[in-house]
Amino acid sequence: MVNIKRCLVHTFMPPWRWRWTFPKASLDAIGQAVKASETQHSGELRFAIETTLPPIRVCQGLSARQRATELFARLHVWDTEENTGVLIYLQLADREVHILADRGINKLVAQAEWDAVAQAMEACFRQGDFLRGSLEGVEGITAILARHFPANTNNPDELPNQPVIIRG
Repeated sequence: MVNIKRCLVHTFMPPWRWRWTFPKASLDAIGQAVKASETQHSGELRFAIETTLPPIRVCQGLSARQRATELFARLHVWDTEENTGVLIYLQLADREVHILADRGINKLVAQAEWDAVAQAMEACFRQGDFLRGSLEGVEGITAILARHFPANTNNPDELPNQPVIIRG
C-alpha cells in the first residue's frame, strides 16, 4: 500500500535541507570522530546522510532500510579487506537511522546492538541535536567494535572518514 504522506514528504522536502541539520562544522566534527574511532578498532565506518529518496521509488515502497542496503554496496562499505565495514545511514525525510555491518562483523555482533545505537541517535535528533546524536552514535559503534575487533598493528584507513551527502 502506498503511503501518500511519505511520498509527499519526499517530494516536497528541499534537497538542501541537510545543510540546516549538518553545517560544515558538524560534518567536520563527525569526520574527526570517525577518524579517531578507527584508531580504536579494526573496523571501518562510513557515515552517509540523505535528505530525500527519489519520490517515485518511495511511492513504489522503497524503505529507508532498503536504501541503506543499496548504499552499503554503492559506497563500497562491503569492500574492506577484513569485511569489517559499518555504514551509518541517516534518512532525514523519514527521520530514520540505519546501521549496517559487513559479514565479518555480523558474525559477532547482533543487529539489536546496532539498532540500539540507531535509536539513541534518533532520540537526540528528535530533540534537534543532530551533532550530539551523530557523535554519540559514533561513540556507541566504537565501543562495540573495540570490544569485538580491537585495533591491530595493520590498521589501514580503507574508507573515507568525512560524511558523504547522498544526492539522488
